[in-house]
This record gives sequence, C-alpha cells and structure tokens, in this order.
Amino acid sequence: MRPVSCSSCGTCVLVKKNSLAHTLVQWTTDTEQCVELSRHAEPGLFPTCTRLRDSIENSVRLGAVPVPDL
Repeated sequence: MRPVSCSSCGTCVLVKKNSLAHTLVQWTTDTEQCVELSRHAEPGLFPTCTRLRDSIENSVRLGAVPVPDL
C-alpha cells in the first residue's frame, strides 16, 4: 500500500490498486478529518470524496501508485 495525500485537505490514506477498476483505500485517521466526507455524511449512502479520488488517480498517472499488469 502506498500513502496518498489529498491535494485539497492533506488527509493521508494508504492506497493499493488491484486493477484499473479496483482501488483499495485504508484510512490512517478518522474519516471525519476529510472535509468533504464530514459535510456529506448521510446514513445509508456510501461516502465518497471526489477530491481524494482525484488525488489517487493523479498518483496512479504519475506512477506513485502502481497498477498490476500496466
């Protein structure tokens, strides 16, 4: 797993790509540290932070998070 920091709030998570479509994210802090997640937390919905997702995708493009078979 590779550390990735959100370019917006600086929250750091550990990331592993099993394929282009599958991303494993492990939080190293409470998710309440993420501004976007804490704002949109609704019961029954799967929380997503678009800014963190963009940071992870950028790390993949830069080669900081490897994707098997690429």
